[in-house]
Amino acid sequence: MQNQPAGSKTSHYRTVFFVSDGTGITAETFGHSVLAQFDLIFREIRLPFVDTIDKAHEAVRRINDTAELEGKRPIVFSTLVKTELSAIVRKSNGLHMDLIQTFVDPLEQELGVRSTHSIGRSHNMADAEGYKSRIEAINFSLAHDDGQSHKNLPMADVILVGVSRSGKTPTSLYLAMQYGIKAANYPLIPEDFERGQLPSGLAPFRSKIFGLSIAADRLSEVRNERRPGSKYASLENCRYEVNEAERMMHREGIRWVSTTVKSIEEIATMMLQELSLERRAY
Repeated sequence: MQNQPAGSKTSHYRTVFFVSDGTGITAETFGHSVLAQFDLIFREIRLPFVDTIDKAHEAVRRINDTAELEGKRPIVFSTLVKTELSAIVRKSNGLHMDLIQTFVDPLEQELGVRSTHSIGRSHNMADAEGYKSRIEAINFSLAHDDGQSHKNLPMADVILVGVSRSGKTPTSLYLAMQYGIKAANYPLIPEDFERGQLPSGLAPFRSKIFGLSIAADRLSEVRNERRPGSKYASLENCRYEVNEAERMMHREGIRWVSTTVKSIEEIATMMLQELSLERRAY
């Protein structure tokens, strides 16, 4: 799936609406997964917090105006919970993908009970302990980012190691925010390679360590964005650091994965499986 490039003509793309009574994250996530199967250009319009009849009619107006302007009906991904709001939006001139009704109706029949059709129900039912776990994990990851502290390392669920700019920080924060996983991360630097050892203090926690690597040419590109023309960003130096880091991880028996062509979601999922980590938040 591609977003609309600047200056493209309407005949070259289709407009997609994500309509929700909340933030719209669910509609967008599902919609992106489906649209990614098509090698087409899509223009995305988000309509969050459509939680009143007036807002539902306004959504219809925008969808209909787009259909008239472009000569093609827009695609509409909807997660409107209230039936009356969903019914209004479904009258618009769009191809409707109602994610709530698609699954709620057959579940009502299977379970033999009616759903509540209440806006914000998922948040009302959220486990307070799960929320607390996420906050604690985020604070832990921030305090243990880039080897800042060895304090409370026994509490870490995972310790990420890898060369600078290999993706340790964003992966640590993703694990914390999505799963409540307490992740520390430590950079592998030339001094570690010269000693032939992991950063001091990590040896007792080898079973928790997971490595991230990256292709040297990609690493050079990333580092040049930060320090253009420096030795730190040179391809030769990046090749040296990546090779030494992978050699160390192999020698120490540390499981690792290359982040070069993997998303944070893929990296996190692989780690959860490899280390048998249990998510603490939903």
